[in-house]
Amino acid sequence: MILDEFMPVWQFGERHARRVAAPPARVFEAIKNVRANEILFFKTLTWIRRGGRRTPASILNAGDSAPLLEVATRSGFIYLADDAPRELVVGTMVIAPPGVDCALTPQTFKTALAPGFALAAMNFLVTPDVGSGSLVSTETRVFVNSAGARKRFARYWRIIYPGSALIRRMWLRAVERRARA
Repeated sequence: MILDEFMPVWQFGERHARRVAAPPARVFEAIKNVRANEILFFKTLTWIRRGGRRTPASILNAGDSAPLLEVATRSGFIYLADDAPRELVVGTMVIAPPGVDCALTPQTFKTALAPGFALAAMNFLVTPDVGSGSLVSTETRVFVNSAGARKRFARYWRIIYPGSALIRRMWLRAVERRARA
């Protein structure tokens, strides 16, 4: 997986998969085009996560008009890889030490950073399955490079993980619906 090139080591993660009765190219296209309103509970869970506050368009306030990955990559995430129709990888900086300015580039994920950073990467991997179907999976990994930041992130992860896992499963379901339509 290309994800391994950008995040070979991580402390927090989740993986979900789903079989889809559609060819890989169609599934990959669906991944790139799913909108927030197609993902069951997405808006409710992200509203809870942002404390009901109005915020600019972002992954936590995606709206319905643009594909979710497009919104994400305009607001804090970057594409790490787009290897159609096999794998798509995005990443973001979750934690940065106060006062430290670090530009987020794909190289950031391959560089040793000063202590206090947390980086997250997420992929969608599509592999051919029985007949003309596909197996689509999504994996999220988070690497935190210091003990203090890891402890703080662990508390956050325990709170958000159930909602995150639900969103990922519902996202795969939305991919399936879109690919089969």
